[in-house]
Amino acid sequence: MLRAFTNAFKIPDLRGKILFTLLIVAVYRFGSYVPIPGIDYQVLQGAREQAEIGGAAALINLFSGGALTQLAVFALGIMPYITSSIIMQLLRVVIPKLEEWQKEGESGTKKITQWTRYLTVMLAVLQSTTLLVLVGNAPEQLFGIPLPGLIPDDSILITLLQILTLTAGTAFIMWLGELVTQRGIGNGMSLMIFASIISQLPFQGNQILQSDRGEFLFPIAMAVGLLLIVGVVFVEQGQRRIPVQYAKRQVGRRMYGGTSTYIPLKVNQSGVIPIIFASSLLYLPAMASTMVGNAGFTAFVDRYFTGVDANPVYVSIYFLLVVFFAYFYTAITFNPVNVADNMKKYGGFIPGIRPGRPTAEYLDKVLTRITLPGSLYLATLAILPLIVLGVAGVPFPFGGATLLIVVGVALETMKQLESQLMQRHYEGFLKT
Repeated sequence: MLRAFTNAFKIPDLRGKILFTLLIVAVYRFGSYVPIPGIDYQVLQGAREQAEIGGAAALINLFSGGALTQLAVFALGIMPYITSSIIMQLLRVVIPKLEEWQKEGESGTKKITQWTRYLTVMLAVLQSTTLLVLVGNAPEQLFGIPLPGLIPDDSILITLLQILTLTAGTAFIMWLGELVTQRGIGNGMSLMIFASIISQLPFQGNQILQSDRGEFLFPIAMAVGLLLIVGVVFVEQGQRRIPVQYAKRQVGRRMYGGTSTYIPLKVNQSGVIPIIFASSLLYLPAMASTMVGNAGFTAFVDRYFTGVDANPVYVSIYFLLVVFFAYFYTAITFNPVNVADNMKKYGGFIPGIRPGRPTAEYLDKVLTRITLPGSLYLATLAILPLIVLGVAGVPFPFGGATLLIVVGVALETMKQLESQLMQRHYEGFLKT
């Protein structure tokens, strides 16, 4: 592997792409520490040491690399773009025009990308406004403790400037991610999230060391984390390959078809999206309690919907929601009927299965079965940090969305580097 890194830097254009990617990531990390205007930075720094956040706020803080609790220019991170991309994917099912754009090829993809950008900016305005209202009225919902004097001047002009700064920060991150995708290595948006998560690992490891029995728990956490990484790589690479045979057909004097291929159905077809959906949905009761202001309702939400003490009700609901959204998102993104129709159109068939409706039913049956272990795997990873926190009383950095994103992005980036190295007859990272 070290030889592969050395070979990558021997190639001028590949070395330039790697250095360009590292430069963009450094700019992104710098913006995660620049605070927005109108914030008392001393109060903020004192609060970060005692902050205890959970739910969707913890997920946003993780994806922003701690920029949320810094109230930095990049506090919203890439979450508005992720949310808008998911919304656009869901809307393709109900809006025929988006489905037509998707089938148009590159021109249609550009239209969808442009509307995704517009939606990202609108969501950034909405989320930045919500964040500022939350920080001004109920900062304990974000930091876990009240913070008087965090925003000394809450005039309308300062608030508008803060909203503009946060929205511009999100738009700038989106632009940086597209630059990396076009001129660097790997997917820019994924690498941004990867850098954010990796930047938080030393802080989380230090929290384990500083806790009671930290010297005993730290090596155990690292060993368990290593085993989980191996397991996640194994499952993420796992797929059910459905064989497809194309019949021979003659066009003029030429013979076409007669080839064999397969449809890869991944065990984890939905990726990390179910965990994001479930976390966001479970955060809604906390937001509702802030708006309602009823003491009894707030106590009920704090007891059953915070997840800080690994409450069995919260953990069970979280587990079931992840399983549900795994099936839901898989059904949205993979349509067996369309796949079967396309196969029939081009003369393809699954050996032993009739084309058309029987093929669609077979694909749906296989997908439903393979999604069950995938959804249970996702749900187990999602609740693992909560269980460790409740039992051992220390945060566990290897679990949930963290491990899935880090491993997934690392594998995809290594595959891209390997493909470029193999084109130049160098040995790649991954040996087959």
